[in-house]
Amino acid sequence: MTLILQGLLVLTSFIMIALVLLHKGKGGGLSDMFGGGISGSLGGSSVAEKNLDRVTIIVGVIWFSCIVGLGILIGSGI
Repeated sequence: MTLILQGLLVLTSFIMIALVLLHKGKGGGLSDMFGGGISGSLGGSSVAEKNLDRVTIIVGVIWFSCIVGLGILIGSGI
């Protein structure tokens, strides 16, 4: 079980890095490469940006759950 959680933690860590880099920051961001700059200039947030937020939150919850699960497994000695 520990191996599965460790593998999932590594996978979600890399996914989180990519998702955070895709978010639009103060100066734009990598999401501008995929059309985020066009809708960003209109004043509202695009559907793609909202979906990116949702996916980032879901992956973040999975990442956090893996850390808590590993902490419980390692702390209990299993």
